[in-house]
Amino acid sequence: MKHIKQPAIDTQIEDGRIRTLVEGMLSEIRANGEDAVRKYAADLDGWTSDFALSDEKKQRLIAQVPQQTRDDIGFAFKQISRFAKAQRGSIQDFQIDTEPGVTLGQRCVPVDCAGCYIPGGRYAHVASALMSVATAKAAGVPFVVAASPPRGDAIDPSVAYALDLAGADVILEMGGVQAIASMALGLFGARPADILVGPGNAYVAEAKRQLFGEIGIDVFAGPTESAVIADDTADPMTVAIDLLSQAEHGTNSPVWLFTTSPELSETVARIIPKVAADWPTGEVALTAWENFGEVILCETREEMAAVSDRYACEHLQVQTADLDWWLNRLRNYGSLFLGEGSTVTHGDKCSGTNHILPTRQAARYTGGLNVMKFLKVLTWQEIKTDADPEMSAVASRLSRVEGMDGHARACDWRLQKFGGQTSWDFEVAHQVRYD
Repeated sequence: MKHIKQPAIDTQIEDGRIRTLVEGMLSEIRANGEDAVRKYAADLDGWTSDFALSDEKKQRLIAQVPQQTRDDIGFAFKQISRFAKAQRGSIQDFQIDTEPGVTLGQRCVPVDCAGCYIPGGRYAHVASALMSVATAKAAGVPFVVAASPPRGDAIDPSVAYALDLAGADVILEMGGVQAIASMALGLFGARPADILVGPGNAYVAEAKRQLFGEIGIDVFAGPTESAVIADDTADPMTVAIDLLSQAEHGTNSPVWLFTTSPELSETVARIIPKVAADWPTGEVALTAWENFGEVILCETREEMAAVSDRYACEHLQVQTADLDWWLNRLRNYGSLFLGEGSTVTHGDKCSGTNHILPTRQAARYTGGLNVMKFLKVLTWQEIKTDADPEMSAVASRLSRVEGMDGHARACDWRLQKFGGQTSWDFEVAHQVRYD
């Protein structure tokens, strides 16, 4: 393995500054509630209007959305909902009889309230509105509150339409840490969220991280990451365009190329500045490439796969021969895009898989947002009295092996009550009487 291009910037110092700032903001909002949120919104966004989007204002915004845009949002909503509903259908309640008289079961129960954050800074993230709210609703969440930063005197009209179509129950015109805190605490007429989901900038991600444990979150998120695995069959222009299209997310978005072809790596590095110069957002993408882009030259496809699994990238494209080999071999990624016909933009916008995905190597232990994130898998059991003696005897003995005599006595009592026993196979037997 050889690094042809390495990143130029270390982000750890900036991470520490953001952590301290967010901690202070959350503490202030906990102490002073809605008053603190209003102050932050006024200071940071110049926003002094109501936060909860009224039905009347929402309809005025929706009326501004062109029909073609509505049709396209509707198409994306259909694909995202279909995939999410198929996910929900793959998870079943069940019960089994493990022994005569012993029944164990599982129930999949949605959380009561989900908070969905939709970014709105540089871009209007219409697809994020669908990815979060539609997936929560497919999971069966009864109440969804969404928050998106205003752009001028309102949130983006297309975002408002997408949120309405997906079924958001409350929409907050609010962004940043104050929006995350408001959804977590149930401010401005919303219910307190049981889980917070959705992408956002570094401040939003840090706020979610600090609240985790008190409430659930979808993933630990950092800047958008994308990688391309390519061999000598790949088209350099396609690779260059796909890398830059993801670097467009922000100047701190890393993109990586893993390849076995020296010629491909040289060509891609040479043409990226030329491609970027032709794009309206090319300056952002090129800055990300220059500061955080990497090119790693490998000797074999197995080495490429190992490198990719170590990076555990958020978005991973494979432009090689033998796509089935890669599908079966790769283990760590947020979402996978196989073949030249598949680009991350498809998944980001409308193909149906969710685009809210793990970053910073979190794909080593979790996938992206899906209906399971909104569900609690609850287990239950019923042990009939005629099955109780055997179960209680084993549990009682194991409890004493662990030194937990109180646990053992809960089973001793049942052995006496249901099994008619007055002594047990213990080193020290106990007569249990509470009459």
